Amino acid sequence: MTRHDPITGRYVHLTVQDVEYRVYYEESGEGIPLLLGHTAGSDGRQYRHLLCDAEVTKDFRCIAFDLPYHGKSLPPYGTKWWEKEYNLTKSFMMDFQLALIQALQLHRPVYLGCSMGGHLAVDLASNHPDVFRATIAVEGALRSAAEYVEVGMAGIRREFDNPNVSRTSTGAAMMLNISPYSPEENVREIQWEYSCGGPGIFAGDLFYYYYDHDVSPDEARAIDTSKCMLYLLAGEYDPNTSPAETRELAALVKGSKFQAMSKLGHFPVTENYSEFRNYLLPVLYEIRDQPAA
Repeated sequence: MTRHDPITGRYVHLTVQDVEYRVYYEESGEGIPLLLGHTAGSDGRQYRHLLCDAEVTKDFRCIAFDLPYHGKSLPPYGTKWWEKEYNLTKSFMMDFQLALIQALQLHRPVYLGCSMGGHLAVDLASNHPDVFRATIAVEGALRSAAEYVEVGMAGIRREFDNPNVSRTSTGAAMMLNISPYSPEENVREIQWEYSCGGPGIFAGDLFYYYYDHDVSPDEARAIDTSKCMLYLLAGEYDPNTSPAETRELAALVKGSKFQAMSKLGHFPVTENYSEFRNYLLPVLYEIRDQPAA
């Protein structure tokens, strides 16, 4: 018997900061809109297990998108994008979400993102609390660890945008960020996804991840969780954003909810979804059971 995933995919045209992008997204389920933001250098394939989780999709319309230049979202047609260096910015990340919400006519969606997507969950809660009913930061923090920031973009490009370094090597490097308890087939899938990235895109994403996302303690204290609830999930084996760093953010945001995730690493959504859902489902149930805004 033929078996299909309960996922549909299509393209939507979005204008973000005066440039039109043809953006690919996949969705599954119905109910409260749940936008799913991928990690730096990857794409929405990271959420394929979640999109097939009937316990999630019975109450949530799950939408996993590929940012421009990622996955099936090609660079913008009709612009000379190759003539300038690609750097992903905080303003673009936020404006993209707003454009997608408007195009799909979503009312008060939830946003869930991992790694750079986790950082974005914090920025959205801070800057657009009236748009989102809740954001879920997976491996998010006030900022990225100082030892990585000090490398500088030139150093980052030498490491991740070097013609002498193959995409396969970049994929292999991601294995350092994964919990030793994760099933090998999941780990290899992450490696494969990172081996498929376009040249210069992973390095350019890290401009946002390491530099443009930088939340001050005062900004964190000003996040109003009565308008937009902020949930924070951190993997025990994440060398980039430790539970201690995420807990520091949680301590500043009044009303936020923090949970450390045992035996999970930097890519919990993909590296071991069956374990990750044990932490995700209680969050989604709580969001579902809140009165509609």
